[in-house]
Formats: sequence, structure tokens, C-alpha cells
Amino acid sequence: MEEPLWKPSEQMRLRTPLHRFMLRCGRQTGHDFQDYDAFYDWSIEDRPAFWSAVWDFCAVKGERGERVLVDGDDMLAARFFPDATLNFAENLLNGRGDTDAIIFRAEDKVRDRWSWDRLRDEVSRLQQGFAALGIGRGDRVAAMMPNMPETVACMLATASLGAIWSSCSPDFGEQGVLDRFGQIEPKLFIACDGYWYNGKLQDVAPKVRAVAAALAVPLLVIPYAGDAQSLAASVPDACTLPEMTAPYSPREVEFVRLPFAHPLYILFSSGTTGVPKCIVHSAGGTLIQHLKEHRFHCSIEPGDRLFYFTTCGWMMWNWLVSGLAAGATLCLYDGSPFAPDGNVLFDYAADEGFAVFGTSAKYIDALRKGGIDPKKTHDLSALRLVTSTGSPLSPDGFSYVYDSIKSDVHLASISGGTDIVSCFVLGNPLKPVWRGEIQGPGLGLSVDVWDDDGRPVRGEKGELVCRTAFPSMPIMFWNDPDGAKYRAAYFARFDNTWCHGDFAEWTPHGGIIIHGRSDATLNPGGVRIGTAEIYNQVEQMGEVAEAICIGQDWDDDVRVVLFVRLADGITLNDDLARAIRARIRAGASPRHVPAKVIQVADIPRTKSGKIVELAVRDVVHGRIVRNKEALANPEALALYADLADLKH
Repeated sequence: MEEPLWKPSEQMRLRTPLHRFMLRCGRQTGHDFQDYDAFYDWSIEDRPAFWSAVWDFCAVKGERGERVLVDGDDMLAARFFPDATLNFAENLLNGRGDTDAIIFRAEDKVRDRWSWDRLRDEVSRLQQGFAALGIGRGDRVAAMMPNMPETVACMLATASLGAIWSSCSPDFGEQGVLDRFGQIEPKLFIACDGYWYNGKLQDVAPKVRAVAAALAVPLLVIPYAGDAQSLAASVPDACTLPEMTAPYSPREVEFVRLPFAHPLYILFSSGTTGVPKCIVHSAGGTLIQHLKEHRFHCSIEPGDRLFYFTTCGWMMWNWLVSGLAAGATLCLYDGSPFAPDGNVLFDYAADEGFAVFGTSAKYIDALRKGGIDPKKTHDLSALRLVTSTGSPLSPDGFSYVYDSIKSDVHLASISGGTDIVSCFVLGNPLKPVWRGEIQGPGLGLSVDVWDDDGRPVRGEKGELVCRTAFPSMPIMFWNDPDGAKYRAAYFARFDNTWCHGDFAEWTPHGGIIIHGRSDATLNPGGVRIGTAEIYNQVEQMGEVAEAICIGQDWDDDVRVVLFVRLADGITLNDDLARAIRARIRAGASPRHVPAKVIQVADIPRTKSGKIVELAVRDVVHGRIVRNKEALANPEALALYADLADLKH
């Protein structure tokens, strides 16, 4: 009989902020919440009471106002806390003193620590410098920066003034940066002078000069790994961070309180189907959704060490930074997670006592295949929660975490995305963890799985939807004045229902399995197949490093084609191809078995590590792939063009 991989003890359950929150809500509303499921049902049935309780329990700084939800039955018209005013930065800068607010490591090259007082002082001086440039409410500040403390300080200074923050990582190409920032017309461009990756210094000066010239706005250069002074001197209307802040002494940060729905972030879609969409998120919606996830789903308490392996071009950076609002200490890392070797992040975790270790499913799979066994080599006694996102975590990935990282840790596979700057489905500290399953939907989010006709389904796969409005919905797309692009992105499939584009399935335990993106779903013989089901089988094989699967139009139908990048020294032959097909047939179904198995040298992926099935499908079909700048390795796409094996 199947057993859960982990379940909380009664003592653990009683200590969680979620348990305390449930008790408080029960007392205030007269409900007797016997279990989490009853509490979840209430959170979506009485959204005004639920979100009001989140505001109070998490002590949001601001004026809440009388109304909590207006036009709540209309997803596009709904407004949360329409009378409220707040400032996002004020809610994150809530610590004082010499305890750590931010800890930073850049591979084995740089280490730094910022106290709450230092963070507050740096934000104050930056705020004064930004204000002197005329930056104020609604202006955009764009940053091409590593995941370092100065980036957090610049974001907080931007938000304190009511301006809008947008960022990408410094590994983006020149056109990729301009495809993003060129659309939003920033008033200030912030960039580093270089960065470290895999032990090597990466020079970004030529790219920074080109982008600054194209944007034609002032440039702020952050000293890090290069020559900031020389870079700033070579660009008109540029200065370094020390030069900007030198005239100002730290003082109390001034916070402009603005409406709940005031824009805070512009994030960008990472697809390869055209110029990235500019997704605008509100200060209030981002704050209250992240507080809910951090405090209740992740059990984050003041002083906890919170780590997520991310760049500033992935929404998990925005999610990580909000941990300050819960009083957490942010543990930032920039560079390769395998430099100087595969133990570097666990060295960091052991040294600093991470309570939460967040990463990607691909990283966990790489650790598993690399034989990394932190349980035997590192003291991870402080580690309480491991979270994984970016792509579905395979059942083998679940087992690896418990076998090789820590046996008594809460493992939370989570899924949501840039579109909502948060999660639809995620961890639950009150429930067991089952192999291969996300524990369930987030509080306050009416998540379901629907078939093509918009009917809820159990025991079969369908579209992941959200049936009612929630605070962290985008407030708009930039340069979409009539909202047509916004409606087409989420509401074209089902009326008044958010369709997220994930192919999903409920489990008997009330959990969720994500089978991949529904726009990449395979459809041979009219049967829908999720690509993650194939990856879960083939990537268990030691010979296969990773894989990507597409549907190829063939003989008035679709056939499944599997591309594999094999382990070093392995070459695909008939025996291995048969073994791959047999593994998929036995572990998934005969419908999943690929018609073609083809070896490739590389697999294209986005900057945040997601494989790009749609781009490969377009190349195979001879279609143009746009926005190649979204890819970390665009040259890999050429490997899939005109393959002889695809002609027969």
C-alpha cells in the first residue's frame, strides 16, 4: 500500500502560522474548521472575509478601507480593496537593527551581509537619488542586474516612490533586453559592470553601452565584477552607484501610499512566439498574495533564512524578495549552482542554516544524476522546507529529495507563473506529501480542472482553471489599451474563467499533477498526452541526460517525436531506442511511445531553464521562431532544422 513520503506531526501542525490563522478565522466568523479542506472551501466561498483576515493577520501596513471586493463575480471587473492605500516597500522594510536582512554569495567569488539598518540606509539614499532624477509615481525603472543586495535596494527605492520596477538578468542578449525594456520606456536604466558565471568573469560593458544608447535614458552602474567607473565614463548621462548616493545622508525612508491596484512590477512572458508580453502586477495584489504564500503555505517566521535559486529575470526573484515582508532573511546567490562544484548551494545552506531551500525541478534532477548526496555530507538540520518549480518535479525527483537531501523535510512542488507572480497550486504544511503530487490549490484561489467543454473532471486530465477573481491577477498588459491581448491570453477559452494553459489532473489525495503546458500537449490519434509523463519515464534512465518531446504533423495526424540528449560517452543505437520505448510503454502507456527517438547535442531552454517545446515544434515544421532572445542557448534550435530522421 502506498505511503506518503512525509506527513507533519501533530506538534508541527500546531506550530504553523496556518494553524493559528485557521483558529483565528474560526473565532472571528463562528466557523468550526475541522480540517484544512473545510478552511479552503470557506476561503473561496467568502473571499472578502478571507482576504480581509489575511490583511489583518499579516499586519499589512496601510489603510484598508471599508470595501474588500467589488464586482467579485466578474473576473475582469473585480477589484480587491478598492479603498485601500499602501506602499509595497514600506511593508518590506519592516525590520531594524544589526540582524541580517540579506546574505549574499556569488559562487566562491563574493560574500556580503546587509543588516536591516544597512538596507534601510541604502534604500533611503537611493530614494533621494532617484527623486533627484525626477522619478515618481508611474515612472518605470529598468534593471539588468544579478541577484545581489543592491538590486533589492534599488527595487525598494523604486517602489517607495510609487514608480514601477522591471528587471532581467545580465545574461540576456542586447536585443532581448531591448525587446523588454524598449516597450516600457523606462526613465532610468540600471546595470552591473560584469558578473561571475561558472568561475569566469563575464564582461557586459559593450552590451550595457548599446542598450543605454538605444533607451536614451540615464544609466546607473552598480559596481560588482568589472570596472564601473570606466563603464560609466564611457556612457553619456551615466554615473556609478557611489556617485549617485554620495551627496545624500541616510534618513527615514518616505513612503508614498497609493491605491491597492497601483502598478508595482512589469514582468515579461518568456515564450518564443513573439515580442514578450509586458505583464503589469499591482503592489497590493502582489503583497497580499505573497504574504499568504510565505506565511501560511511555507510557514515562514521572522528570522527564517529564505533561499531561492533564481535570477532577476524570473518571477521567483520577485517572490523571494517579498520574504522581507514576513521578516525573513533573504539568502541571495548569483552564478552557476555548480561552481565550483555541485555542493556549493548546500555549503551555503549548511553555513547559514536555510529554513527554506527553493530551486527548480531541473536542478534537482541534475543533482540526482550527478550523484550529489547532501544528506551524507552537510548539516541541514535547520532545513524545514524544500520547494521546486519551473517545470513538473518527477516522481523520481520527489524520491531523491527524501533519499539524498533530507528524510524529514516538507517538499513542496509549486506551480503558477509570471502571469500571476505567484502560485495556483503549492505546498501545505498541514497535509502529507505524496510522490509526484503537488499538495493542492492555494487558499483563496478557486482552482479546478476542466475538460474541453468547460466541465469539471476528476480522474482524467484537463485544463487548469481558476473560476473566480483573485488579488494577484495582472492589472493589465503594457501597451494593450483596450485589454484585447489580456483577454485573449487568459479568457478566450472559457467565459469569465481564467484558463492558465497547464494540462493538469486531480489526484485521489486532493493534490494536483501538472502534465506540462497545454499548448505543448501531444494529440496523436485525438488522445491528449502531457509531455511531462514522457519525461518522467525517460529521464529516469541513466543513459538519458534530458529530453524534449513534440508532436509532428504526419499523414493527416500527429506523431510523437522524442529528442534525447544522452549522458557523456553514450550514443543512441537501436537497442537504446528500444529500451527507451519500452520504458515509456510500461511506465506511461502505448499512446505515449514515440514514433521517432532522435539524439541531439543540446536542448533549447529559456533563461529560467524551461525547455521550449513550441520553438522546437516550429523549427521542425519550418516555421519562423520569433524572440530567440528569450533563449539561453538559441544556437541549439539549429540542431532541429532539416533533420533527416524527420523526413520518413
